Amino acid sequence: MTQDPTAPASGDRRSLSRRAVLTSMGALPVLAATTRAARAAGPVVIDPSATRQTIRGFGGMAHAAWIGDLTAAQRDTAFGAGEGRLGFSVLRIPVPENQADWSRDLATARRAAELGATVIASPWNPPAGMVETFVRGSQTNARRLKYGSYGAYAQHLNDFTTYMRNNGVNLYGISVQNEPDYAHEWTWWTATEMVRFLRENAGSISTRVIAPESFQYLKNMSDPILNDPTALANVDIIGAHLYGTSYANFPYPLFKQKGAGKELWMTEVYYPNSSDSADLWPQALDVGEHIHHAMVDAEFQAYVWWYIRRGYGPMREDGQLSKRGANMAQFARFVRPGYVRIEATANPASNVYVSAYRGGDGTVVVVAVNKATSAVSQQFSLAGGTASSVSSWLTDASRNVAPQGAAGVSNGSFTATLPARSVTTFVTGVTQTPGGAVDTSAWYVLVNRNSGKALDVYNLSTADGGRITQWTRNNQNQQQWQFVDSGGGYYRVKSRHSGKVLDVYNWSTANGGAIVQWADTNGTNQQWRLADSSDGYVRLISRHSNKALEVQGASTADGANIVQYDDWGGANQQWQFVRVG
Repeated sequence: MTQDPTAPASGDRRSLSRRAVLTSMGALPVLAATTRAARAAGPVVIDPSATRQTIRGFGGMAHAAWIGDLTAAQRDTAFGAGEGRLGFSVLRIPVPENQADWSRDLATARRAAELGATVIASPWNPPAGMVETFVRGSQTNARRLKYGSYGAYAQHLNDFTTYMRNNGVNLYGISVQNEPDYAHEWTWWTATEMVRFLRENAGSISTRVIAPESFQYLKNMSDPILNDPTALANVDIIGAHLYGTSYANFPYPLFKQKGAGKELWMTEVYYPNSSDSADLWPQALDVGEHIHHAMVDAEFQAYVWWYIRRGYGPMREDGQLSKRGANMAQFARFVRPGYVRIEATANPASNVYVSAYRGGDGTVVVVAVNKATSAVSQQFSLAGGTASSVSSWLTDASRNVAPQGAAGVSNGSFTATLPARSVTTFVTGVTQTPGGAVDTSAWYVLVNRNSGKALDVYNLSTADGGRITQWTRNNQNQQQWQFVDSGGGYYRVKSRHSGKVLDVYNWSTANGGAIVQWADTNGTNQQWRLADSSDGYVRLISRHSNKALEVQGASTADGANIVQYDDWGGANQQWQFVRVG
């Protein structure tokens, strides 16, 4: 692993001295044609009742000062969840030491938040006046935070949090320091200093606190935090980087013992290096295996790449997905925030790696990485499962997250061919048929992809103009909807509770126009076209305004309003139709 060779020496992430540190790194239809018979693997048993960690998301870093900002189109590619997009749900940004620079990453952060992403921030240096130099080995001008400035530094982090909040971005968490144990070019912290700051000052920070972000997941940085009850009380997320960390060091028994109520995030990595093109195949499959071990062995709740857009990153410089990015998208587009990892046979055959996740609506997502040079015939069995169908998406040498169609599940079991050198994502519980057709005799709960909440008649209203919101799914009548055919590919969406239909209030054509319920007049402001998102979700497009039904502001809160907005395919515009009767 080396420094990014495409960036200026003063503008990239790490120095060439890291080389020495990191040298140790080291039955469905057939999904793809193959010239050799698929070898059989042991069955994968998936148990949705055996839950593990809650997933917060997958994402990457934006750092406008060092490599330039993402463009508007690149932001949508990164944080949109539809076809051709990465599906990222986490954005990491820097905390500049100078307040004059705080707006540098704001546009990307704001757009990511609008698309439903969680935003976190990490500082490289405190303001200059809070820093002193000292001698550390051969480094005569090493930097550290003055002890007398600890309180002021906590206020600095608070001020940045407030600035972002006032500008439309609620930070999910803020770090004490990026890589305090690899700080040749930024500010050093010892574990003792980190614990002292957490004990004495972190309690005043107004968002979640992330620490210690060791560059190599070195436990001598995080063990002291876990072993100090006061420091631990003031930290919310144990953050780690995985540069050169062997898979054997991924598990963290002490966190399992003492980290109850805390989260465990992997907040930065590139893998396997920064010198090769992200489109090099089959090397890009290493990313899929790396994510697998991060989820299964380490039980991280988030997986965050370094630069989102880079020649070795998930997005190429031209704004298109790379092969490494396609491997990330096989997880990120389908395993959404709030999903829970569930128990599954992790290594059913040599070079085959499987992980599984469950959504709040009962959807099960299975990601299978086959690094072998031959295809594998793989059986999947869902313990206690009732899914009737499974859809799949494939990345291999010639395809990126390509939909492979749907097939049936018999007695909770299905068999698929995993092509040689590929990663496949399977999604169960998809109830709508391809092309957006629905059963007009059935009732459906409409579950939002971004929030996992259901379309709901607010406060059990039966009145014309009653608000339509999202609410935690309960399958009651106010969350059940029937599609009434209006002809020409359009439907009215009728509430089982009130008998009224979804309506664009006052015939608005504006973004943000309210969606209410109203007596059925079959007007064009009550007619909706179903647009298939090609990955198990559907967008509802108004015949009157040609805008899409969405959760306002990509909110995840109960009671958030449903509005219309330009159709851009965001996760808060995507709905899963779950048949309930």
